[in-house]
Amino acid sequence: MKVIRCDSAEAAGTQAAEAGATLIREALAAKGRAVIALAAGRSQLSMLRHLTQLPDIDWGNVIVFPLDEYVGIGRSHAASFRRYLEERFLSVLPTPIGAFRYIAGQADDPIMEAQRVSRELRNETVDVGFLGIGENGHIAFNDPPADFDTDEPYLVVDLDERCRQQQVNEGWFGAVNDVPEEAISMSVRQILSSEHLVVTVPEARKAEAVKAALEGKVTPQVPASILQEHEQCQIFLDPDSASMLE
Repeated sequence: MKVIRCDSAEAAGTQAAEAGATLIREALAAKGRAVIALAAGRSQLSMLRHLTQLPDIDWGNVIVFPLDEYVGIGRSHAASFRRYLEERFLSVLPTPIGAFRYIAGQADDPIMEAQRVSRELRNETVDVGFLGIGENGHIAFNDPPADFDTDEPYLVVDLDERCRQQQVNEGWFGAVNDVPEEAISMSVRQILSSEHLVVTVPEARKAEAVKAALEGKVTPQVPASILQEHEQCQIFLDPDSASMLE
């Protein structure tokens, strides 16, 4: 795990995008294709904006998997992660993506939907996983206490109160009661199986979680602490998110 302290939130997004682009190019050069996993949320806005503008990436040979999606939320909903990635990533790329393995949040059976997208991912190796860290220390929607053991690529998870409040504070929902109580999330072990991880974590509201994840013990109570065990993980912080680190 390598921690990169940047001069600003914008710089963190820029440097994370440049690091991720380099890794995507390397995978394309080595294999002719690349598989990436993408988070959605406020912390990823700058990174995604810069990533879509970087040159010399053959997007037609890139496969994209989302990290998560709310249960019961369709792509027309303003908070849909599928909609987020379509509007802020897929639609602004210079050339079409190879494939987008979306999660259908409004599927009749969330467990079967998790199993469906798991089958699509099971035989793939994620070359680069792009993610953030939640205020409660989650990665993807693996809230504490996270399941560190399951080998399932995707699973249905419960969202805790702090996670749901974060979604309201970021403006995706009007009230906590509007936020779904469940989501389909890439599992912790699946995230860790990525060849490389690029983690972008701006803002002071993440400082407590960053300190616990990077300087505390590895524990399911702080899901992001598991990133300490990934040798090819780069974490990009701004001065606010890094403010509590020793």
